[in-house]
Amino acid sequence: MRVLITGGAGFIGSHLAEFHLDKGDEVHCVDDLSTGTLENVAPFRECEGFRFDRAEIRTWEALPEAIAAAERIYHMAAVVGMFRVLAEPEAVLATNVAGTERVLRCASEAGNAPRVLIASSSEVYGPVGTHRLDETDGLLVHCDTAKTQWNYALSKLAGEALGITYSGSFGLPVTIARLFNTIGKRQSGRYGMVVPRFVQQAAQGEPITVFGDGLQTRSFCNVEDAVRALHLLCESDEAEGEIVNVGNDHSITILDLANLVRELAGSGSPVVFVPDSEAYYRGFMGIRHRKPALDKLRRLVDFEHEQSLEDTIMDLLAAARPAAQGAEATG
Repeated sequence: MRVLITGGAGFIGSHLAEFHLDKGDEVHCVDDLSTGTLENVAPFRECEGFRFDRAEIRTWEALPEAIAAAERIYHMAAVVGMFRVLAEPEAVLATNVAGTERVLRCASEAGNAPRVLIASSSEVYGPVGTHRLDETDGLLVHCDTAKTQWNYALSKLAGEALGITYSGSFGLPVTIARLFNTIGKRQSGRYGMVVPRFVQQAAQGEPITVFGDGLQTRSFCNVEDAVRALHLLCESDEAEGEIVNVGNDHSITILDLANLVRELAGSGSPVVFVPDSEAYYRGFMGIRHRKPALDKLRRLVDFEHEQSLEDTIMDLLAAARPAAQGAEATG
């Protein structure tokens, strides 16, 4: 099978590439390296059947040709991470909306009807009060706080609307995956991702910084489990034209997460609380709960998780410790 992955040098994109290369598929990745890195694809960059192009998805001239050659497309290219979302609000809208529309338009014009999976986000649910988020739930944006914080959620919602439109109007086989807090090897904490940030701080003996009161809950899914779910959705005819939550339905408070990382690392790092107004900006609205209902995912495909949160943290610690020791040696 010929697979095209936009954002293919990113965290999840690179794991998708590795997954399909292990299956013997041909994989073509494109990434502008704004958040992705060549290090992410270095382990298999010389593999037969792998190709990489550094390009911006909105302007890449070879996109129509790449799509015409693909049987499956994972559209992962996006501006991600709350720090980047707040710093580059115009890039969020331009890349996440215009990039998605261009991919879908090229796919609809290619004549080969490739299977398309669009990566959306649990952020589209907004600051809802429920502890368990279902695909049929209403979506919420607070008008009095509709600042650049919500650009990412709105851009992903626009991408969903585009995907469903191209599926219904042009018969393009599209599936929308609402991803919930995916974590694992190769993920960076520099754009605000909480687990790799905690792991790096614990490995280096630095204070573990918890934003807000720490009582907000999140659900974390190992990237290898998420990749299997995405693949299974692309294999399912029943998932065509559907919006599906992809994540883990085990939740934990951020404070308990910080203490878990500290315990597993055997670290003496203190836990320090940082107000949201200092971490982000005055008036920032933190999301209290983010847990997926996975009934639809399990109804559409035969999926169960294989990796625990503890196992994932241990993998991240194993990778972070040599880096921390290297930094100390050169410091």
